Amino acid sequence: MTTAARTTLDPAQLRELIDSGRTPRLLDVRTPAEFETAHIPGAYNVPLDLLKEHRAELRGHLDEDVVLICHSGARAAQAERTLAGVGLPNVKVLTGGMVAWRGAAGPVTEGAPRWDLERQVRLVAGAIVLASVVASLFVPGAEWIAGVIGAGLTAAALSNTCTLGRLFSKLPYNRNASCDLDIIVGQLSDASPAGPRS
Repeated sequence: MTTAARTTLDPAQLRELIDSGRTPRLLDVRTPAEFETAHIPGAYNVPLDLLKEHRAELRGHLDEDVVLICHSGARAAQAERTLAGVGLPNVKVLTGGMVAWRGAAGPVTEGAPRWDLERQVRLVAGAIVLASVVASLFVPGAEWIAGVIGAGLTAAALSNTCTLGRLFSKLPYNRNASCDLDIIVGQLSDASPAGPRS
C-alpha cells in the first residue's frame, strides 16, 4: 500500500500559474497580524488554528486547486495534513513559504510591519533562557528553566509543531476581526479563485 506524498509548489511554479491566469485559491495560514504585514496578492487569510477547528465547514468552499502558504512552510504542511483528513483534493504547499516567495522577488502586498510568529517565539524563548541562567547565579536550580525551554524547542523541531507559537497566535496582537469564520467563509464564497484581493 502506498501513501500519496504531500505535493509542493515552489515560488517559480506558483508565479507561472499566476502569470498564466490559472491562479489557484491561495490560503495563507499565518496569523492575521503576519498576513497584514505582507501577503501574496489575492491570498485569503485562514489562520491555522481556525482551519483545524473548522476544516469541515471550510472544505465545502475549497473545491478548486488550493495552495497553502505560511512563513516558512511548516504551518502550511500542518494545514495540508488537516485538509487531506477531510478529503480535499488538489492541495499544494508553497515550498519555503513567504520567505522563499520574497526571495524569488514574488509580488507582495505590504501592510504595517509586525513581528512574525516565529520571531516572537525566538524572542520569548531566548529571554527566558537568558533570565534563567542569570537567575541561577542567585537562585540555585533556576538553570533548569533553561533546560525545560531547550527541551521544548527540541520537541518542537522534531514534531514540526510549536506549542508556544500556538499560544502566541491567540494573543490580541496576532489576531483581529478577520479571524471570524463567517467573514472568511463569506470571502471564500463571494470571490472567484483568481479574483483580485489586496
